[in-house]
Amino acid sequence: MKAAVVNSFGVSPSFQDFREPEAGEDETVVTVDAAALSPIVKSLASGRHYASGTTAGFVPGVDGVGTDADGRRVYFLFPKAPFGSMAEKSLVAKIMTAPVPDELASDHAAAIVTGALASWIAFSRRAKLQKGETVLILGATGASGSLAVQTAKHFGASKVVAVGRNTAKLDRLDADVKVALDGEADTALRDQFDRGVDVVLDFVWGDPAARLLRAATRDRGSRMGEPRLRYVQLGTMAGDEIAIRGDMLRSTGLEIIGSGIGSVAVTDLVAGAGELLAVALQAGFDTQFTSLPLDAVKEAWSGDADIRYILMPRL
Repeated sequence: MKAAVVNSFGVSPSFQDFREPEAGEDETVVTVDAAALSPIVKSLASGRHYASGTTAGFVPGVDGVGTDADGRRVYFLFPKAPFGSMAEKSLVAKIMTAPVPDELASDHAAAIVTGALASWIAFSRRAKLQKGETVLILGATGASGSLAVQTAKHFGASKVVAVGRNTAKLDRLDADVKVALDGEADTALRDQFDRGVDVVLDFVWGDPAARLLRAATRDRGSRMGEPRLRYVQLGTMAGDEIAIRGDMLRSTGLEIIGSGIGSVAVTDLVAGAGELLAVALQAGFDTQFTSLPLDAVKEAWSGDADIRYILMPRL
């Protein structure tokens, strides 16, 4: 079969022949319609991600949409190595599949799940967002952050505060409050936390997270019964490490938790994908993406970081 293959860490995959998968017990071979090129796919293929393997010679791709051996159209997650989703066929455990509604196009389904699953899981499993609560999204102008604005409203957030660097993209978001990460951001962020924030989704970490945490916790030690703030860490595009003072945690209601591979059961991730797909059209979840044939993998790999690419073996 034809596939994108990572022959060396840190190098764009090659479009070439690769052996076909054979299903074992409780596995199914999926004929792939669409596979998303997401930041985690690139990170795993570079060998830098905490879940990366130790050797190259594999097909990248952590999820996709296709048809299983029983003829069912499914979303699938975490295919069995070395058969990632960026190939004509992939190999996956049967429990790692969820149905895709007939009316949802394969590339659209792949783009929605890739962009929105992180926030869906964060709201439903980690922060356990309640209707009427206020959500602040750091990194709201990215593909996943913009969908987080939409999922927050779907879960019943009464107020969504979008924070990001790209002011043009920030202006296009359907958020209640928009804060640009510029020199005046610290005052604006402090004002939002004074008004009350229940949940933060952080897609970037690094210096923006440090600024946000200072705004959330500074000079609050004298306030008795400080409300709980569930801070959910989702990505590290702005840096892997930040400095956190101990009294930030002792003197406030700040709770920092992560949401991702390892902190959430894989069965919850698949279940969440199924929930998300079931309501995607009714909820009107919308995201921009570009579909390309699988043989354009090198073009997509080195393409615009702001574009969500969906690779389609049969396009």
